[in-house]
Amino acid sequence: MDSINKQQPEQNHKDLAGKDAGKKIKELADTAKSCYFCSDIQTGKALTVRPMSVQKTDEDGVFWFLSATDSHKNLEVEQDPHVQLLFQGSPYTDFLSIYGKATISKDKEKIKELWEPILKTWFTEGIDDPRISVIKVETKEGYYWDTKHGVAVSFLKSVTGAIIGQTLDDSIEGKLAVR
Repeated sequence: MDSINKQQPEQNHKDLAGKDAGKKIKELADTAKSCYFCSDIQTGKALTVRPMSVQKTDEDGVFWFLSATDSHKNLEVEQDPHVQLLFQGSPYTDFLSIYGKATISKDKEKIKELWEPILKTWFTEGIDDPRISVIKVETKEGYYWDTKHGVAVSFLKSVTGAIIGQTLDDSIEGKLAVR
């Protein structure tokens, strides 16, 4: 690999699979709490992107959202279920990219499980608003960028590296495969 990563004195790439991948996905998504939900993904065309709050993330790499049945997003997912979710938990760490397949349902039990009072802003009739749908996104593949020891250690390593002229960041990145 021809990059700055060659200058790293410690390992900064680690692919995760199975339960380890699922735990990392949940950790990073829970830190960010919201993402950019990209749909209508077509080569040569700008992505359709909107911010979305994640209602729940499972350790199996499954994301749950509540959405309006009459939204552009729902129409796009119905036409093509392939989506990209982009997360940023802080300015320096907790980055996550998920490519997955979305499905839409009107599962009342799941709506009740995911419901929060603030959602009445969008669903003015409350939990029984007929426009509420559930979007479930199952991870097909993912990639993460994080720190190994947290923001404080990462900052100290970066400063030390700058002083001594050596790349000492505390980053770790890799592919995520939950299945």
